[in-house]
Amino acid sequence: MQPRNGKEQDMRMMALAAAASLALAACAGMTPEERMVVGGLAGATAGLIAADALNANRNWTIFAALAGAAAGTLVARNSVTGQCAYAVGDGTYRTGPCPT
Repeated sequence: MQPRNGKEQDMRMMALAAAASLALAACAGMTPEERMVVGGLAGATAGLIAADALNANRNWTIFAALAGAAAGTLVARNSVTGQCAYAVGDGTYRTGPCPT
C-alpha cells in the first residue's frame, strides 16, 4: 500500500463527508426501512473514513466499515412517534422505545 499525500487524503475525506451529508439530508419523508438502509450506508462510510484517516490496514478497514454499517442499521428513530426500528436479522424489523 502506497502512502497518500496529505492533500489527496484531505480531498478524499471532504468528498466522502459531503456525500454523507447529502444522503442524510435526503432522509426526510423516508420509511423506517429506507432510513435503516441509509443509516447502514452512512455508518459504513463513516467507518471507511475513520479507517482511512488512521491509515488502517485492509483488515481493520473492513472491520471499521462493517461495524459502522451495523451501528447505522441497528437503530433508526421515527421522528414523528419517537419510536425506533430495530433490525431482527432475518430481513424484518420491530419497533420499540428508543434508548435514552
